[in-house]
Amino acid sequence: MKSLLLLIAGFFLLASSVCAGPIVEMKTSMGTIQIELNEEKAPVTVKNFLRYVDEKYYDGTIFHRVIRNFMIQGGGFDKSEHQKKPHDPIKNEATNGLKNRKGSIAMARTNVVDSATSQFFINLVDNEFLNHKDTTPQRYGYAVFGQVVSGMDVVEKIGNIKTVAHYPMFKDYPQPQVIIESVRLLEKQK
Repeated sequence: MKSLLLLIAGFFLLASSVCAGPIVEMKTSMGTIQIELNEEKAPVTVKNFLRYVDEKYYDGTIFHRVIRNFMIQGGGFDKSEHQKKPHDPIKNEATNGLKNRKGSIAMARTNVVDSATSQFFINLVDNEFLNHKDTTPQRYGYAVFGQVVSGMDVVEKIGNIKTVAHYPMFKDYPQPQVIIESVRLLEKQK
């Protein structure tokens, strides 16, 4: 019986590793975070995010918005606090069934439903109110496209950093500055 259970557990472990999506490694000034992307449920969003990764767009950007017990947001401003020029906005995939739960990564957007470009956020807690509810702009939701698989302690450390109002652009600006040094796609293990 024990060997049968081990065999079944091994099968599920193998199956989950085969089905796993691409993993990116985000090196920050406070540590390293690994995020598994969900190509199956968020194909447009993952393709968009990986385009920025391939272009090294995120290298040298900052987490410019940190709200304790909510989320950390980055991917749009460089260390000099200049907004980087992004690509065109993408379709909002908030209807994909993925939820804004602790450790999930989602696209930031304006009040316009299909306005996400390069900026993303990582949820520090379950944020049910950010999930898709209906088709109105206020309740459409924010598209989740992946999950932190390693380095959640780093995410939480960033989430607990002191913030200041840094007008006119930033209200919840981390002090000291938190830099995204690089984001790279990891090779899948064979």
